Amino acid sequence: MAKKIAFIGAGSFGFTRKLVNDLLTFPAFADATIALMDINAERLDYIRRAVERIVAEGKYPAKVVATLDRKEALMGADGVVTTILHGEVDVWQHDILIPKKYGVDTNVGDTRGPSGIFRFLRTINPILDIAADIDRYCPKAVYLNYTNPMAMLCRTVQGKFPEMVCSGLCHSVQGTAMMLARWIGAKDEDITYTCMGINHQAFYTDFLWKGEDAYPLIRKAITERPEVYNEEQVRNEMFLALGYYVTESSGHNSEYNAWFRKRPDLIEKYCTHGTGWNPGEYAYILNEYRKRESTWKGEMDKWFEEPLKLERGLEYAAYIFNAIFGDGEMFKFNGNVRNMGLIDNLPYGCCVEVPVLASRRGLEPIAVGKMPPQLALLSGTSAQIEEMAVEGSLAGDKEMIYQAICYDPLTAAVCSLREIRDMVNEMFEQNKDWLPQFKGGKL
Repeated sequence: MAKKIAFIGAGSFGFTRKLVNDLLTFPAFADATIALMDINAERLDYIRRAVERIVAEGKYPAKVVATLDRKEALMGADGVVTTILHGEVDVWQHDILIPKKYGVDTNVGDTRGPSGIFRFLRTINPILDIAADIDRYCPKAVYLNYTNPMAMLCRTVQGKFPEMVCSGLCHSVQGTAMMLARWIGAKDEDITYTCMGINHQAFYTDFLWKGEDAYPLIRKAITERPEVYNEEQVRNEMFLALGYYVTESSGHNSEYNAWFRKRPDLIEKYCTHGTGWNPGEYAYILNEYRKRESTWKGEMDKWFEEPLKLERGLEYAAYIFNAIFGDGEMFKFNGNVRNMGLIDNLPYGCCVEVPVLASRRGLEPIAVGKMPPQLALLSGTSAQIEEMAVEGSLAGDKEMIYQAICYDPLTAAVCSLREIRDMVNEMFEQNKDWLPQFKGGKL
């Protein structure tokens, strides 16, 4: 029988086009029903036409359904992908603007820290609604989430729906591996690695080129070639200090520790002049989204006029679906799952990013042992904060959210406890219409 894949938040053009294109290249899904669902009718119409173009030019017998009704999209689905953003720019901009008033300088703000935690507190509400609908309308479906903040969202869903076949996906693992391979002149297919930690703060505990340790070559490239050092200044400094390479960009990682964004001179030195896609300047993503508000239609119209590339890409979702309910070719990837004995020295039950094997048996996470202590201390602090944020959201406990943010490394580096309380109060007030799980007044 033809399979059905539901995309919830399909108006996320970049993800949906890539994922649908990859999916249809697998013979098992060439005749699939692609169910596109979004709450924005205009964006939904654009992505419907984009997917129909991929289907037509690829000469696939696939069927495309576009709907504003989540039930219709999910009913009988074999696979589900979420790429939602809860709230427009005028809502989530305050995740970045309010902390800035208190000295917390934010680059992206979608993963952790006060910005990431408040994005989580808003986003978990629709994500749990979606998960409940999956459980109701397609309980055997494989659910893959791309929405940030990845770890806290996945941790909550996996705790609430422990029988659901579910993982969170992030392209930073394979993307960074390709970058490191390029730096040392290696072919991607000759690189193997073990990667462990938490989303955006996972590390390659080994990185091999044709079976040999490639870290000495990476260190040599970073220390002897300025163009390599300048491409990822924050991450390269972290590597030189910690001995292992972290998976997510310098801009993101500059937010997750106390080393780079606590003083203007450090921001100027490490977060402004890098040549990578996101060195770390203040409000980078916010500014990008503000520009896209007036340009996205033109960008989509231009895409319709350009030649279409139908080659399969490297995002994990299609490969995972193919392994579980497609042709059955097993696929190993790094996914976000609960830590039930997978990483010994991170909190039990937190959401970790580890190797996972996808097959007819479903998703089987692979235990990787201990992280090096200097890495476990960094990732473990973030994981404990995320656990507190999840528990605080489920309990509707504002005080617990405040206490979690008190331990955020960057926030603690620049704010007093009283300043953090004032900031959190202001953020709760700004988001009061989006946080039904919280009641009561100020902290």
